[in-house]
Amino acid sequence: MARDEVEFRPLVTVGRFRDLPTAFLAKGRLDSAGIESFIGDENIVRMNWFISNLVGGIKLQVKPEDLETARQILDQPIPEGFDVEGVGQYEQPRCPTCHSLDISFEELNKPVAYATAWAGVPVPLPSNTWKCHACGQRWEEVESDDNNSG
Repeated sequence: MARDEVEFRPLVTVGRFRDLPTAFLAKGRLDSAGIESFIGDENIVRMNWFISNLVGGIKLQVKPEDLETARQILDQPIPEGFDVEGVGQYEQPRCPTCHSLDISFEELNKPVAYATAWAGVPVPLPSNTWKCHACGQRWEEVESDDNNSG
């Protein structure tokens, strides 16, 4: 009976992430550019996300010869807007304080969610706030009449 041989390839870490969605988005950017990439420590974090920082986060890895190109792709700035087929031009939301595009929407109150999950009784308390990663500003989601019109 023939045995399959395992080929070991050296990989280098191009990025580290605290959570899986962010790691998968970065992996998707590399995949769409034709760069083969791998996510390390994914299963450890899936089993217990509290230890993500303990293991150094989720690692996005590429072949050494792809490292520089991968860094260039991941270091590209957030686009101010882009065309959505059938909808038109979409403008990215900005921080009202510093006007940065580096913002994220938080649906849950993370401190409460983490503390209650750690205690074994997760309480998904809604937050509905935006957070700027450049200046730290937080603000509430404001419904726009433009978004509600059909």
